[in-house]
Order: sequence, then C-alpha cells, then structure tokens
Amino acid sequence: MAAPKKGRQGTQGRPGRTLALILIAIVALTGGMFASGHTTPRLGIDLAGGTSITLQAKNEPGQKNAINKTNMDTAVDIMNRRVNGLGVSEAEVQTQGSSNIIVNIPKGTNSKQAREQVGTTAKLYFRPVLTTEVSGGAAASPSPSATGSSSASPSADSGKESEKATSSSSPTSSATSQGRAVTDALKADPTPSKTTGESSASASPSASASESVDPATAKLQAEYTALDCSKKTARAKAGDGVKASDPTVACGQNSQGQWQKYILGPAEVEGTDVDKASAVFDTQGAAGWKVTMDFTGKGGKKFASITGKLAQNQSPQNQFAIVLDGEVVSDPYVSQALTGGTAEISGSFDQQESEDLANMLSYGALPLTFTEASVTTVTAALGGEQLEAGLIAGAIGLALVIIYLVLYYRGLSLIAIASLLVSAVMTYVIMSLLGPTIGFALNLPAVCGAIVAIGITADSFIVFFERIRDEIREGRSMRPAVERAWPRARRTILVSDFVSFLAAAVLFVVTVGKVQGFAFTLGLTTLLDVVVVFTFTKPLMTLLARRKFFGEGHKWSGLDPKRLGVQPPLRRTRRVSAPVDTKEA
Repeated sequence: MAAPKKGRQGTQGRPGRTLALILIAIVALTGGMFASGHTTPRLGIDLAGGTSITLQAKNEPGQKNAINKTNMDTAVDIMNRRVNGLGVSEAEVQTQGSSNIIVNIPKGTNSKQAREQVGTTAKLYFRPVLTTEVSGGAAASPSPSATGSSSASPSADSGKESEKATSSSSPTSSATSQGRAVTDALKADPTPSKTTGESSASASPSASASESVDPATAKLQAEYTALDCSKKTARAKAGDGVKASDPTVACGQNSQGQWQKYILGPAEVEGTDVDKASAVFDTQGAAGWKVTMDFTGKGGKKFASITGKLAQNQSPQNQFAIVLDGEVVSDPYVSQALTGGTAEISGSFDQQESEDLANMLSYGALPLTFTEASVTTVTAALGGEQLEAGLIAGAIGLALVIIYLVLYYRGLSLIAIASLLVSAVMTYVIMSLLGPTIGFALNLPAVCGAIVAIGITADSFIVFFERIRDEIREGRSMRPAVERAWPRARRTILVSDFVSFLAAAVLFVVTVGKVQGFAFTLGLTTLLDVVVVFTFTKPLMTLLARRKFFGEGHKWSGLDPKRLGVQPPLRRTRRVSAPVDTKEA
C-alpha cells in the first residue's frame, strides 16, 4: 500500500499546532492591549466629542488678493498632513467659505498641541549647512536632492560626492570644524571655510574647541550630538522655538531613506522671498526633472549674497538647506554665485519628487497667516445615539446570520460562530492597539465597515461548507471531503477577499475624512478574515471531521447524507477483492 504524501499528511495530521499558534497570537495581542493601558478603541469626534477650531486667513502685510481657492486648498493640505499623520486619526480639516478653515479634533488628541500645529503658518527658510552626517554617526551619503546643483552644472554633481567623503573622512577634523563652524555662524563670519582648514590642522581638538566655543555654541553642539533623527519625537523637537536669526539643528531624509542630522546657520533667505517655484523637465544636457525658482527683487539680492559666500566653501559648507516646518526637504550645493534672481535645483529627481519640492517652496512663499476666530467644544450626544442605533442594527444583523447558519448548517454553525468570535476579538484588540500606535479613531463609518465585514466573513465559511457538501454528494466520506474541498474553497475565498480589499484600498486613497475610516476598517477586517479562515476555521474543521458526530454524518451535523441526496454508507476506502485460496482452486 502506498504511503501518504508528506504535504497532505501535514495538513491533516497537525491542525492542532496551527490552532495553538493562532490562540497564542490572540493571547499575546490581548496581553499587549492590557499592558499598554488602552483597553478600548479610540473614538472619533462624532462618537467621543472633541474640539472644533475656526481659523480665519489674513493677508501678510504688503500682500493683496492672497486669499484665493488655490492658496486655501494648499493650506488645508499642509494642516491636514500635520494633524492627521497616517490619515486615520479622524481629525478633519476643511474650508468654510472663502477665508475660513475648520479643524475638528477628536477627544483624546492633544488639542493644545494640535492647535499650535494648525494655527502656525508653515515657515520656509534657506539656511547654510555647517555640518551634516547620517543620524547615528556614519558619513552622509549623497541623495538626489543633496547632489542637485543650484547652477545646474553637470560637472558639479560628480564633484560633491568626493568632497563630502573628504570632509567626513577624519572624525577628529569633523568634530573640531563643527565647533568652529558654529562659532563663526554666531559671529556672522561670511567665510566659515577658513576655519575648517585651521581646525583640521589642529593637534588637539578638545583644546581648540574649548578656546573658541562659547556656552551657546556648546549647547548647540550637545544638541547635535544627542540628536537621533530616526526617532519621530526627536525630529519634532529639533530646532523647536529657534528664531530665524539663530543657528539650529535639523533633520532630513536622503534618497537612501536614511535620516541625516544637520547644524544649520542663521536663515539667509525666507520662503516669502520666493515669488514662484515650479517643476520642469530639462530637455537640454542630461534630460531630467528640476525645480526652478523665481525670487522677488529683495529675495534675489539675498540669494545672490548667500550663494556667493557658499560657493567659496568646501562641502558640506557649500550647501544650503531648504527647511520647511523645521525639516530639511532638500540640501543642494552651490558652485557659483547666482545673481539673476532665478535659480534651479537639479539632480536625480523624478517627476513626483520635483513637484513635491516645488509645492513646498510655493507654500513657503504663501502670503497668508491664520488667526483663531473661535474654539468650541463638540459634544458626543448625537453621535452616541447614532452609535447605539448602529450597534442595535449590527446586533440584529448578526443574530439573523447566526439563526440562518443554525437552521441551514446545524452542527457546522458551531464552527462558523466560533470563527466569528475569534475574528471579533482580534478586530477589537487590534483597533484598541492602533489608537495609540498610529492614531486610528473609531467613528460611525468605521463601525459600519466592521458590520459589513460580518457578511464578508460569513461568506467565507459558507463557501467552504458548500464545497465540503459537494464532495460528500459525490460519495466521499467526511475526512477526504474536507481535504479535497479546501483547495477549491481557498481559491474562491482569496479571490473574493482580494476584491473586497482592493475596493477598500482604492476608497482609502481617493477619499478623505470619515470615509477613510470606513475604508480602513473594511480593509483591516478583510485581512483578518483570511487569517481566521486559514489558521482557525480550516484546522478546526479538520479536527472535528475525525469525530464520530461529523465523520458519520449525524443528522444534526449539517452533513447528513440523506439530506444531501446521498445513499449511505459513504465511500471510505477502495474496495479490495477477497483473497483466493489457491488450494481450493
């Protein structure tokens, strides 16, 4: 008799191991939920209440007609990015009329911090780079933005890479030049590169630093040394509260996805000095995308002055950092003074990168400020009533599904109900953990998404059960029917869930606000449906198929051969001919 295949033996013989793994995962997630102290999902503003802020736009002094739809939409986009993070914290930012922006912040969010974020106009500065390195101490590697040339000179691109490697080759020299560079910045020395050469020749960096570094510079160096840009909290605090006229530390990301930290000099040019920025495709020379900037008359003079100074220095002190909201978005270097009132930033940009940088430069030049017109507290009374009605509707729908399963599938309904409970527990625990992790907030549309998921999950069970019954109608016994039905059911379940997940993903991308909550919940529960069916429903069905109640097709099992139109007994094994006695023959 042939031995069974190993793969098939594995699927039939060890379902208990798979069940144990999923149960361990549930226990671990639940334990993490209680350990974190967040035992309930974070609620959105429509369920928990919160704060509603009305911001009124005003023209900057000397500006007219700046309050228009384009500028207001740009402001909404930046504010939404500030308060929403991943887009599921349910803070709402939208325009009202022609000059107002409404920001709704749900309860549980730091409303004071959020008010500071949305009420402050984004500030964009051009600051000279004094020193930089990959956060963690490694030498900084060039990025598309960092290797860009303000003069669009092809030869300059290749020069910076070697210069940067030279500037970071000696830790002793780098540490000393940092102190001197910052000191020069505080003294407003236009030629900081001279001190770089002096410091590199110094035999005792500690002595040199102690002679020239004042307390303010020492404090800045200490901040730079302690700065870890890989941490979100550290990036948010870097340079917090620093005036434009003071040097500062900052963070930025290069093309390799690494976070770099910087010491930057005082701001030489402000975003309001930029008249226009746009992304254009360079058809001359090395074809590629670049960003062009047109400065105001005053801004052009400032930019010519700073680029003339930077062009005399060596890397990295021939770079200027474009800083938006305290973060370095680009750090191109300068090869010559730019005196025409225009500039180009070129490098290894693709279209999206160049457009993003142009938008940031344009927003930095936005001549708008916002003042708080009103701040009100929103109650959750109406949302609570709607939530109660929604939960009642969900409970009625779930009860109807269970009644249908019991009447039609009888014993198999126990497997479906157990799977629904596992899915519900995992959904609740994960939602509770996502609140403090990514700011996910449960609102009414998200509750609707969870209710819709009940039907998606029940549909997966029905597909599997019907495949098993089809195999029994063909005359197979219970255990072979389960194993033969699973591959066909698995294919159907995966296709169905993929379509649901794709619809949720598209809805999440193309919508904003509360609708994203519905899409996020629908996508999450769809993924959990796949996990539950594969790691709980199928192994549990395999185990129960070995029990007499299901294996022999009890009339209450849901697999009664008579009800399925099959004459018992079911075919279990192939019939073997009786042995023949050769002597009698």
